[in-house]
Amino acid sequence: MLKPIRTKKDYKAALNRIYELMHSTQNGIKVNSDEYNELDLLTILVEKYEEQHYPIDLPDPVEAIKFRLEQLGLGTSALASILGSKSRASEILNRKRKLSISMIRTLHNKLKIPASSLISDY
Repeated sequence: MLKPIRTKKDYKAALNRIYELMHSTQNGIKVNSDEYNELDLLTILVEKYEEQHYPIDLPDPVEAIKFRLEQLGLGTSALASILGSKSRASEILNRKRKLSISMIRTLHNKLKIPASSLISDY
C-alpha cells in the first residue's frame, strides 16, 4: 500500500521498492499495469520528498556560464565574442565584474542559460 513519505525510513523503503520494481521486471513494465502505476507513484513521492529535504540550489552565474560553455564545447573566446571583448569575458569568469542586465539578456538568448541562473547573487 502506498503512503506519503514522511521520514527517512519511509524514504529508504520507497527507494528500495523502486529498485525492486526496476530490477524484477527487466523485460519492461507494461503501461498501466499495477507495477507500472506503483513505480510511477513512488517516483513522484520520492521526488517530492527530495525537493523538500535535499534541495539543489541553482549554480551561481559564473558556474552556470562555465557549465554551458563546456556543454556546448565552447571556450572563453566564444564567450568573448558574445560579450564583446576578451577582457570583459575574463573579468566575468574571474569574478572581477558583475553581469549587467544587457549581458544577462545576451547570455540567455545566445547560450540559452536560464535567466534565473544568471541573476542570482555571487
